[in-house]
Amino acid sequence: MEQTPTAATAEGTRIGRDFGYLWSASLIAPLGDGALVAALPLTAKSLTDDPRLISGVAFASTLPWLLLSVIGGALVDRMDRRRLMLGAQIAQAALVAVIAVLVSSELTRIWMLFLLPFGVASAEVLFTTASQTVIAAVVPERHLERANGRLVASETVAREFAGPPLGAALFAFAAPLPFWLNSITFALSVLLIQRIRTPAREPRPAGGEKLSAEIAAGLRWLLRHRLLRTLSLVAGAAMFCEAMALSTLVLFAHDELHVGDRGYGVLLAAMAIGGVIGGLVGGKVVTRFGPRLTAIGAQTACSLMWLAIGLVGRSPVTVVALFTVFSVSVSLWVVVVQSVRQRLVPAELLGRVSGAARMLTWGAMPLGSLVGGFVANSFGLVSPWLVGGTLSLLVTLIALPALIRWDH
Repeated sequence: MEQTPTAATAEGTRIGRDFGYLWSASLIAPLGDGALVAALPLTAKSLTDDPRLISGVAFASTLPWLLLSVIGGALVDRMDRRRLMLGAQIAQAALVAVIAVLVSSELTRIWMLFLLPFGVASAEVLFTTASQTVIAAVVPERHLERANGRLVASETVAREFAGPPLGAALFAFAAPLPFWLNSITFALSVLLIQRIRTPAREPRPAGGEKLSAEIAAGLRWLLRHRLLRTLSLVAGAAMFCEAMALSTLVLFAHDELHVGDRGYGVLLAAMAIGGVIGGLVGGKVVTRFGPRLTAIGAQTACSLMWLAIGLVGRSPVTVVALFTVFSVSVSLWVVVVQSVRQRLVPAELLGRVSGAARMLTWGAMPLGSLVGGFVANSFGLVSPWLVGGTLSLLVTLIALPALIRWDH
């Protein structure tokens, strides 16, 4: 039967049922993650006021992206990606429940806040890398920017807008509650991901390449592709600079902005407004201005806003306003880079190349967190913003010629 124009239009704009389940999971699990984002540094602050130890919690929470990204990418290309996502989130639910029990029993020690978040983040490496390949499998190519934009917006709403104030409020009421919430949201996400139907994959031949050879193949593919290599290195430098300041944000908020524990959660939520906006409009902005101009504008704005917070950010309102521009820019960058990678990388290599890219980008976060703690301890809580902003702007200027020569 011939489709009517209305039916054809509706079919052309529909992303799909399976993406709907993934999108729903991206609202639920990050809500608990957002509560944990507030609860972990608040728990650390209740145990110590040493910037180096507090930044160590951020270091441990992000270190798996440096150590495990390429291994995770290779496993994603070897295994059933949906099952890998399920296993990762089940492990996360169990680990966060362990933290909740320790906090409930008042047995928490600062070293535990290094060890257990490291385990949660290790599972997150597998989950995130697998989910990026699942998006490319269940969403038509013409809808990738729209799908990635929706995911960025929903994850930002849950993890950065709704989760932190909820986590801070629950922590103020009873310290274990945000940890129990996170464990429950992981379990609910598992139920949704179970319903996703991913396309059948070709079986891997017996006696295939060793894991190390497969990892090397993904790294070689990324490093030989000029555009994706440039985007990954620029993003890695930006993540390093961002992590420098955010690793001691809880102390900066308390000592420089003069907000309490509940106010810290509200501050985190307000700072996430731009991420929601950027995710919602990301697809339209990329369509209107193209990926090259969007990426250049986003990276330049990020650098300038980070430096501005260090120079003039002495009130919550000012910091939120500047961070809103920053987070809009980050969301636009993510939409561009994820969509470009999903289009350009062959499906059989997507997990490994994504893992290698995340090692170069997100893997810079633990290093930035470590440096940020020592910089803040030596020169004050404002200094990581100034140093990070200056370095980020310098990297942007160095990378500008390569970004201008964007491959169409």
